[in-house]
Amino acid sequence: MYIATARQAPAAGGTGRIAGNVLALGAVSLLTDVSSEMVTAILPLYLVLGLGFSPLQFGVLDGVHTGVTALVRVVGGHAADRWQRRKLVAGLGYGISALGKLGLLAAGTSATAMGLVLAGDRTGKGLRTAPRDALITLSSEPSALGRAFGVHRAMDTVGAFLGPLAAFCLLWTLPARYDVVFVVSFCFAVLGFLVLVLFVRDHRDVLPRVAVSLRSAFGLLRSTPFRRVCLVACGLGFLTLGDGFVYLLLQKKLDVEVAYIALLPLGTAGVYLLAAVPLGSLADRVGRWRIFLAGHVALFGAYLVLAGASGISLLVGVLVLHGLFYACTDGVLMAVAGPLMPDELRTSGLALLQTGQALARACSSVLFGALWTWFAW
Repeated sequence: MYIATARQAPAAGGTGRIAGNVLALGAVSLLTDVSSEMVTAILPLYLVLGLGFSPLQFGVLDGVHTGVTALVRVVGGHAADRWQRRKLVAGLGYGISALGKLGLLAAGTSATAMGLVLAGDRTGKGLRTAPRDALITLSSEPSALGRAFGVHRAMDTVGAFLGPLAAFCLLWTLPARYDVVFVVSFCFAVLGFLVLVLFVRDHRDVLPRVAVSLRSAFGLLRSTPFRRVCLVACGLGFLTLGDGFVYLLLQKKLDVEVAYIALLPLGTAGVYLLAAVPLGSLADRVGRWRIFLAGHVALFGAYLVLAGASGISLLVGVLVLHGLFYACTDGVLMAVAGPLMPDELRTSGLALLQTGQALARACSSVLFGALWTWFAW
């Protein structure tokens, strides 16, 4: 059994100082999210309303965008743990994603080429996410993990807020110039990569108590607490609708100008930004599972509002509940899982969890895209 008893996080606490490494990683994520969310915000507009892709094609691409990370997360997490090179593996992921922004320029109108470029971008995300989150857990006090992830996710969300705004301003100034959006996105990605190289400190002082191998990584699933976290996260992930579909449905029901799709993620990001730190600290005090599950209650509430409301109540209700969902779940899930595994397998374990969740959400995107196409919603 490869589950650590050291560094276990108590349910209460969360008042420790936020480590400089966490803040540096937050700055990297902020810049990278400006880059990635510039693209994400216009992708439904660009593919469905610009290039004429069907909802099924968009669902498949969204599934690729979400699920291809599963092909590299476990391998990347294992390599980061085995070599104790978490910063190196994360940096490789950030670099690949940056290059993917230029690949969008070359993809043209080809669904196949676009799928390959998005797969490359998600490969980069798959490589970087688990090492980054492992560095956050290794840099923080165990009792303050919820708060540390809340601060990191809040900084990340500043980028998620600025990205769509930047994309909208560019398209408002230069209509239909998606190439300009992709180039500016690339520049922000490069800045984030440079901050990682210059300011993030690796943790190579973890002394392995077990052999670091893929077998030992998958052996983490023999632990009932960690296996339960994975099963619940995957099951709920399958019931999670992709963000792109949420914004497309809002645009369809509200009948707003298509260019304003790029602004819809600002509502989600704004709520997430305001709520991430308070809810992360609350999770440290009242229990991280409770907050995680409460986030999914908020998500299902957003779906009910999307199905039954109209007008301003539809817009505000969906975006507020959607933002609360992310604030309650994104970093909190990593804070739940982190203490359930030894330091030397931390990256591998988080990669396993994130892989399962990504695969579940990819299946959900493809299924919903198919249903939308077949039933002509």
